[in-house]
Amino acid sequence: MNTSAQEPGSMTLPPINLALQGGGSHGAFTWGVLDALLEDGRIDFEGISGTSAGAMNAVAMAHGFALAQDRPHADAREAARESLAKFWNGIVTMGALGQAHRAPFDLMFGWAGNSPTAQWADSMTRAWAGTVSPYQTNPLGLNPLQEFVAHQIDFERLARLKRLKLFVVATHVSTGRAEVFTGKRLTASAVMASACLPMMFQAVEIDGEHYWDGGYAGNPAIHPLIYQCQSRDIMLVQINPIQRDALPTGAMEILDRLNEITFNAALIAEMRAIDFVKRLLREGKLDPAHYKDILMHRIDGGEVLEQLGATTKLSTDASLINALRDLGRAHTQQWLAQHHADLGVRSTINIAHDYLDDLRMPVPLAGSAT
Repeated sequence: MNTSAQEPGSMTLPPINLALQGGGSHGAFTWGVLDALLEDGRIDFEGISGTSAGAMNAVAMAHGFALAQDRPHADAREAARESLAKFWNGIVTMGALGQAHRAPFDLMFGWAGNSPTAQWADSMTRAWAGTVSPYQTNPLGLNPLQEFVAHQIDFERLARLKRLKLFVVATHVSTGRAEVFTGKRLTASAVMASACLPMMFQAVEIDGEHYWDGGYAGNPAIHPLIYQCQSRDIMLVQINPIQRDALPTGAMEILDRLNEITFNAALIAEMRAIDFVKRLLREGKLDPAHYKDILMHRIDGGEVLEQLGATTKLSTDASLINALRDLGRAHTQQWLAQHHADLGVRSTINIAHDYLDDLRMPVPLAGSAT
């Protein structure tokens, strides 16, 4: 299907906004989600907010749209799909050049990140990182990934992209606040700032300010999609699980769960705010002419991503990347079959059930002390 007339933001199709969470190589799941949405062709895109790997997916997808914008009769969606595939295949190739050979018995344990070798290497790396900073181990601040991103994405072309709005989030080191990069401020450095884990990389300096991974302040940031986009529909592509039933007892398991909680905290806070406004709108306490009733949707990796070890977020194993892509495609196709008709009509997740805690105090009985 030729979709050149249906460029992002054209509003010829039901528009939605995309909120793309970070998660290292697990972002290949998001690649699959985006690929399936683009292939389906029934949804338009108004805005994309991404953090870390979500930011990379956002700019890779938008890069395809930007290329098609300058090519008459180009199929914009196919160009976006090709751009995403080229980006992730490049990640695999770049990673393969630097990967150590897997031990033969690793193959018995599935993905490299869950193997005994990888677990041992991960524990050694974390112990080392706890005592040595990247300013000591990498004093020149070299990061091959930044060169790769700058080579893959034409950011000047992105700045000229019409209608589709891009938002990339990093954490301002001095204030701890979310910094949103958009328009001409959206550069390769901004994307790398969004993915800058402070124990692995030196803080990224932009205009004299320093930034760390955006996951600490917004993973992803939803507020730009609320305040700067018209569509009420927001599709959250979630990589990190909110809940785990098993108690982590090993040192690495505890650290991994702490990281998940940390990187989900800002998302939970924003979801709480969205639910609060929705409740006030239902109760007639807010004017709907001034407040949008946001319709939230979610596609996540379910039990498969939950069962993958955290070390796999740093793996560029081709079989893992492709399996996650296929998983994202399958989950998206299932979501579209079940919920496409709900777009523009209703939320398809229960925010209160999935994201809110039990801190809301019950209404006191009449006459009781307050």
